[in-house]
Amino acid sequence: MDNPVLFDEHDGRLLAEAALRGITASTVRLRGDEFLRMLVKDLAQALDVTYVIAGRVIQMPDGGEGIRTLSVWAGQQHIDNMEYSLLHTPCQDVTDQSMCFHACGIQADYPKDTLLVDMCAESYIGMPMIDTEGQTLGILSAIDTKPMDENKRLLALSLLSIFAARCAAELQHQDRETLLEQMVQQRTEALRAAQASMVEQEKMAALGALVAGVAHEVNTPIGVAVTAASGMSAYADQMVETLNGPKVSRSELIAVATRLKGAAALIEQNLARAAELIGNFKQLAVDQGTEHLTELALHDYVHRVVSAHSPALRKGMISVELDIPATLQTRLPAGKASQILSNFLMNSAKHGYPDGGPGVVTIAAREEEADGARWLLMVFSDDGIGLAPGIRERVFEPFFTTKRGQGGSGLGMHIVYTIVHQMGGRVWVDADVEKGCRFHVRLPVKA
Repeated sequence: MDNPVLFDEHDGRLLAEAALRGITASTVRLRGDEFLRMLVKDLAQALDVTYVIAGRVIQMPDGGEGIRTLSVWAGQQHIDNMEYSLLHTPCQDVTDQSMCFHACGIQADYPKDTLLVDMCAESYIGMPMIDTEGQTLGILSAIDTKPMDENKRLLALSLLSIFAARCAAELQHQDRETLLEQMVQQRTEALRAAQASMVEQEKMAALGALVAGVAHEVNTPIGVAVTAASGMSAYADQMVETLNGPKVSRSELIAVATRLKGAAALIEQNLARAAELIGNFKQLAVDQGTEHLTELALHDYVHRVVSAHSPALRKGMISVELDIPATLQTRLPAGKASQILSNFLMNSAKHGYPDGGPGVVTIAAREEEADGARWLLMVFSDDGIGLAPGIRERVFEPFFTTKRGQGGSGLGMHIVYTIVHQMGGRVWVDADVEKGCRFHVRLPVKA
């Protein structure tokens, strides 16, 4: 016998409208998981059913389709989400984009669905969640442990139809957000990779500039040494000629020996100068390729880095003064320290004195105890043209440069900022400077 209709169409419409208003009011400001959790609870109460399930269609490991529940209301509470196969379930019919209703005997209709047995299910109604492109995203179903009459079917049909569409819109919105986040992440990673590549290129370009400068600088002492060696050859020939003559004058021998000694000293001095230049550059190049902690005699180390940059500094008529105690020993990654020093020196040469010097760059350093740790404080200052306020605030920004179109990449000071922060330190510009500019660096000293 058919289930009786307990109220007429008008009453049914009023009941549906009241339920719709109530659920809409409670979920209108909610999104995502909060929306779904509130929806299944309110639908269960409005329909007076034991279970309401909101689930998403997924691909199962066996290649078939399944459902991953997004929110499940079971009697008096939410329960943990689960995954199950659509095969031999009423949900399979729903995903075919048709409403599925079983007033009673649902277990008999789907005997292989063990989940229905666990739920003691008797009746079922489900609606598909269909997106704007006509794809089934999921299901919204109500399941009860007692039969559903015609009145409940009509009420459930009205409410599930409306909120299945709302759920589909919510899932589609989540999909778009996920896709957008993935795109943003991919673009961000690509930008980071490109920026890292440009930073490495900038480091190599700086090293290349040092190579050119050192090569030019080494030419001078090598040239002097070659000239002196040529002179020694001539002096040796002169000595041989004197010794082979009929008479050997002591004074002539002393004069030739003196010239030979002077030429030898000149060769020794200039070769030592060339060796120092090459050694400083070699150490700088090796240091920039390592991040190992090294015990540094800071004054001597900074002096070697400055010497490696002497060609560029001398060309700009820039001298460097060190205010670093000779006894200061510190433990730092030498490679990163040399990169910081190099970039500060080149920044002063390029931007502090755009038209050349004369100018003076000062590098000061000291150690202090603070917050239970040892810190190295370094101050880099020059007496150049300084930084305008608008430039000062942006000096550490990547790709910001006042030499756009003149070979400036805008990465030099950004490299300093990045390295200092990687080391756990801090770098900032001193705004209170009458002339030139002053940078402060605070680095943790590893024990």
